[in-house]
Amino acid sequence: MGIATRDSLRDWLRAPGSLSRRLARLGERFEVQVLRQGVAPFRALERAALGLPPRGLTLVREVILRVDGQPLVWARSAVHQRATTGPWRALKGLGARPLAHLLYDDPAISRSELQPRRLARHGHTRRHAERQWLAATGAPASAQMLWSRNSVFTRGGAQLRVMELFAPELARARPGRPRR
Repeated sequence: MGIATRDSLRDWLRAPGSLSRRLARLGERFEVQVLRQGVAPFRALERAALGLPPRGLTLVREVILRVDGQPLVWARSAVHQRATTGPWRALKGLGARPLAHLLYDDPAISRSELQPRRLARHGHTRRHAERQWLAATGAPASAQMLWSRNSVFTRGGAQLRVMELFAPELARARPGRPRR
């Protein structure tokens, strides 16, 4: 396959609503493979997106979303650790269920505009995602896996940042409308 450009992934980068539900429509079996969930320092982009001071800890959840066994998305969500005892406490017990179960079934949660972003080929986030992808799938991440989208969800005054990095294979599929 050629280079996955922003244009070839445009529909996925802009698709509103639940990415998990859209992916589930592509095949027989959708699954969330949890790579890591735990406390970590905030990254600069996460602090900026959430409007937080330079110090503090976050609950981070990193996953690979698969359809019929094929890995298609690497995702990272981050929320200030204090919010996990309040508005975002359900994150702790999410396990292998999609984050969408929390985000789209609660009318009290709002979402920011989707922000497409091309990752630096040798940036920290890209290198981290590559290491996890290789460990989880046994295959290296495509060099063309560069396009992501970011958004911030707000509930009870606390914010959760979600970043989704798309495998270029996704460019061949149309996102369609998610089931509710």
